[in-house]
Amino acid sequence: MLVEIADVLSRDDVTRCRQRLLTAAWVDGNVTSGHQSARAKHNQQLPEDSAVAREVGGAIVRVLANHPRFVAAALPRHVFPPLFNRYGVGQQFRAHVDNAVRQHRESGARIRTDLSATLFLADPEDYDGGELVIEDSFGTHQVKLPAGHLVLYPASSLHHVTEITRGQRLGAFFWVQSMVRDDGQRRLLWDLDQAIQGLQPDKADHPSLLGLTNVYHNLLRRWADV
Repeated sequence: MLVEIADVLSRDDVTRCRQRLLTAAWVDGNVTSGHQSARAKHNQQLPEDSAVAREVGGAIVRVLANHPRFVAAALPRHVFPPLFNRYGVGQQFRAHVDNAVRQHRESGARIRTDLSATLFLADPEDYDGGELVIEDSFGTHQVKLPAGHLVLYPASSLHHVTEITRGQRLGAFFWVQSMVRDDGQRRLLWDLDQAIQGLQPDKADHPSLLGLTNVYHNLLRRWADV
């Protein structure tokens, strides 16, 4: 399931994040790479223990916790603290798959990476190239969203970032351990939730709406690991 979520951050929030990030000390992006990714990754990144990364990442997590569309799509149990990367001209991240388990360096906490997320912090017109290309059972998807928008997709997907030919791509990325491990089950819950939300404006008092809501929560009760 691939879900695009608009306006996770406002334009003012994006501006504040960019101002903080662009003054920080960036390092080679391979500081968080596994063996396979290290040969494919060519970008820069903020270290996990960067004060700026903690500050901006904490603000993003607080926003996500109160974002209905993100919560409905991810059904998050744990969110790995956001990391930040940037790509300049000639940089890219070739095809790879994310590690199944991530360990936070400072706390030692481990999470299972059910979902990967990219929050765009530069607008598409600011750079050429830099598309996030995700391969799944439904085909290949190219994603390049406005600043402040987020894409959420299964961490098991093969994906890559195309080479930058102009400008600079700036973004946050992180992983989610969902209460519902199985992507097919999450998709069914998401589709059912969206159908319920679509009926709300015109059919709020219809008895079938209560029945559908009951089905949703009973499925979540059956599948959720909390």
